[in-house]
Amino acid sequence: MEGTRRLHIFDLDGTLIRGSAAPVEISRQLGLLEEIGELERDIIARRIDPPEYAVRVHALWADLTEAHVAAAFETAPWLDGIQEVWREIRKGGDYCAVISLSPSFFVERLLGWGAHAAHGSLFPELPFTRPVDPAGILNAAAKVEIADRLCADFGVGLDACVAYGDSMSDAEIFASVPTTVAVNADHHLSGLATHTYMGDDLREVYELVRFRR
Repeated sequence: MEGTRRLHIFDLDGTLIRGSAAPVEISRQLGLLEEIGELERDIIARRIDPPEYAVRVHALWADLTEAHVAAAFETAPWLDGIQEVWREIRKGGDYCAVISLSPSFFVERLLGWGAHAAHGSLFPELPFTRPVDPAGILNAAAKVEIADRLCADFGVGLDACVAYGDSMSDAEIFASVPTTVAVNADHHLSGLATHTYMGDDLREVYELVRFRR
């Protein structure tokens, strides 16, 4: 019955990946940390919006290959216990999804770790031969729209969702669901979250909401 199961919605950058982001880890593989750092500062300061960020990142990653992405995924500073938590969520009959502004070609790799769904910004296939379409780039509001669609797909009410995030891009989804966890979060989520966690282990994060229905 609707409402008896929960959908756990995870942010990626700064949340599942502590202290970093998929674009940073991808750029690390290309030796472009200084350049991505400048773009990260610009988007955090709202000097550019997500579509403009994506266009610039696309240009920065002219030499990007699937091998670079695989290496970035493998070496990223992930929280401990992600796959274990997602197995536990599945075992309990709940659902887990990742919704991120980062490129879908990175985010979708988390399906292999047990996520029921993984959504990111749409970039052209690798290696790039086509420009990025700004219409496919997600923003904070898109997280709520995707969550709504996933709720319909899974037969779960939005009032039965748990959101996990760390920054301003999670504020809208935090305002839309009843249970939220700020994970290693910045000041933008202070006062918005049901629970707050600082640390390196998703198993500890999950314990905050595991038995609360």
